[in-house]
Amino acid sequence: MTVPPLAERPYQLAPASAAIVPARWPGTCHDDAVILVAGEALVDLVVAGHEVSAAAGGAPYNVARACARLGEEIALLASISGDGFGRLLEAGLADAGVARDLLQRTDQPTTLAVAQLDPAGGATYTFYVAGTSVPLLQPGAVPAGTDVLVAGGLGLVLEPMATGVERLLLGAPAEVLVVLDVNCRPVAIGDRDRYVERVRRIVARADVVKASDEDLRYLAPEAEAEEAARWLLGHGAGVVLVTAGADATLVVSAAGTVRVPVGAVDVVDTIGAGDSFTAGFVSWWCRRGWGRPQFGDVTAVVDAVRAAHAVAAVVVTRRGADPPTPADLPAPWSPDPSTGR
Repeated sequence: MTVPPLAERPYQLAPASAAIVPARWPGTCHDDAVILVAGEALVDLVVAGHEVSAAAGGAPYNVARACARLGEEIALLASISGDGFGRLLEAGLADAGVARDLLQRTDQPTTLAVAQLDPAGGATYTFYVAGTSVPLLQPGAVPAGTDVLVAGGLGLVLEPMATGVERLLLGAPAEVLVVLDVNCRPVAIGDRDRYVERVRRIVARADVVKASDEDLRYLAPEAEAEEAARWLLGHGAGVVLVTAGADATLVVSAAGTVRVPVGAVDVVDTIGAGDSFTAGFVSWWCRRGWGRPQFGDVTAVVDAVRAAHAVAAVVVTRRGADPPTPADLPAPWSPDPSTGR
């Protein structure tokens, strides 16, 4: 299968047809932490050898579904097409239990990502963006009642969405825990310097920055992973989590660096692995009733990273981004019979 480069884009960008998201949380009563994930919802065309399959995806979409599967109260803020792929995306959210009240709908076609799998299950992406749904997202203020805000990926790249997502993150109230999952896609970035400067600005408000070793090589090519993570700390990040596939995750904070080993598993593919890590970390944090103050406790952060590893370890043994429920995970993820959590 031959895929044309990103520059060969068949459409022109059209204005969004959906209204700005209201500054409120859907529903009226919440006993648990509520999480808002903002950014792209798209369809992956997964190419494995001569086989091509379509799957709902996009990093924020995957994070939202994984958090919902883990039992968290969560909404996705994204632009969704009314076409068949858009209906596929909405069905996936409904099935997982993600609140859809904050979705913005458009008549433009669904954004596509072609994920080319190598023999080891690793994915290389090409994006088809112009004139499609994802860039049309127009975030407003953070809805009242939000406890955790998660964003990153193409949400920091594609305009006009990227400007709106940056404003959303930087304008988050002081009590909201902000998680930046960098998840950069170089093939979709037209101006590297502008992108790096945007990340630097957002990091100043981020309580948690999750970045892969590949993300850091793009952001700071001359630096080792830990050095690059400390560069992010210097720009204001509370703690930086550096993932490296099957190698140990680094927890980098003002207190020092802790290496958290990753267990060995048989990998089917890596689609959604990093997103599942993010969802596992955030969900574990919320389950414990923790907030911004607990990030000063490195032991708590390491505990959450181990929980995140357990979630990602299940996803890589499955085809595509198919997140687990607590019942699929080892104790203490298994739900408490008295609470269902």
